[in-house]
Amino acid sequence: MKPAGDELRPDGGEALAGYPQEEQLIDVRRVDRPDAVVVRVSGAVDVLTAPRLRSALAVALEHLDGRPVVVDLAAVRFLGSPGLRALAESAEQASTKPGFQPLRVVVDSNRPVLRPIELTGYDAILALYHDIEDAVTGNALN
Repeated sequence: MKPAGDELRPDGGEALAGYPQEEQLIDVRRVDRPDAVVVRVSGAVDVLTAPRLRSALAVALEHLDGRPVVVDLAAVRFLGSPGLRALAESAEQASTKPGFQPLRVVVDSNRPVLRPIELTGYDAILALYHDIEDAVTGNALN
């Protein structure tokens, strides 16, 4: 079985058992905290990897129990239109949940993430934050 496109080595070869995680195109991890569900993303969010982000956010939105979902994009080095779409769709999905809270996105000053969000106007539908703690407490960017 051939691995998914986002599981290839940077040179395009198939991933090998034990291949270092940092060599993958994207890493998505969910951390369940008592005060929030945090989805940490690093790498590039593009047409190959956006489905993993979308899937992780959908799972996170199913485990809220009144907690906000915080998407940490501070370690993302590229955010393409499929990634923006995944964020917008997840924000819409969040709005249908009981006890709705906007999707909280940690961008800090990460230009490869912040710039596309601002250019598309998604900063109007996403709550942007400097760090995870600000996002959990609701202290938005100034």
